[in-house]
Amino acid sequence: MSIDDAAVRAPAAFGAANTNASGSNDTDEALVARARARDSVAFELLMRRHNQRVYRVVRALLRDQDEIEDVIQQAYLQAFLHLDQFGGAARWSTWVCRIAINEALARLRQRGRFVPFDAASEEAMSDFDRVPSADPERAAAGREFGQMVEQAIDGLPEIYRAVLIMREVEGMSTSEAATVLDVEPEVIKTRLHRARASLRAALENRVGEQMKNAYTFGNERCDRVVTAVLARLNLGG
Repeated sequence: MSIDDAAVRAPAAFGAANTNASGSNDTDEALVARARARDSVAFELLMRRHNQRVYRVVRALLRDQDEIEDVIQQAYLQAFLHLDQFGGAARWSTWVCRIAINEALARLRQRGRFVPFDAASEEAMSDFDRVPSADPERAAAGREFGQMVEQAIDGLPEIYRAVLIMREVEGMSTSEAATVLDVEPEVIKTRLHRARASLRAALENRVGEQMKNAYTFGNERCDRVVTAVLARLNLGG
């Protein structure tokens, strides 16, 4: 059964449990437990709480905004339909990011692109340091420095861009990023070091706290993704 088929067949009674309490202060584990009990409020809170992180992870691999939103939706659909498979060994945000990464990689494979995340792929990155600099005309026209950072990050190969976004932009730990990408922690450390060095060269040491403003996921887009997922799962409450 496809994801869409399963979504159509999702129980119409979803949303009947615990909907009186918002749960905004609940832990992810508590919200997951409520979502398993068909609490639509809990699942919506999980999506809203982690939309920024999931977006940034997917954005590390894909560029088209419509496709990115579609991948995020698919990731949440799969996460909901397989909540019984979430064992709690990793954080829920890590688990759903792994689902999103797999969905994004599947899209790339459909286009004939293969992004290897294992350590062996290091050998294929001979052009790593050739990160394009920001367009000086655009910079002179007053573009935000955050956009310049995004441009430099976009110039990195995917395996380095993903690590940089997860660790520096999103603040994941080394072990969490390793879990999401299914590689050893030492691989994450090596790639992060190389990505940092390349960005320093590209931006002349201007990379720092400004990175925290890169790849924002605004309220309108957050609402659109959450509404679409709930509608496809028939979880309108």
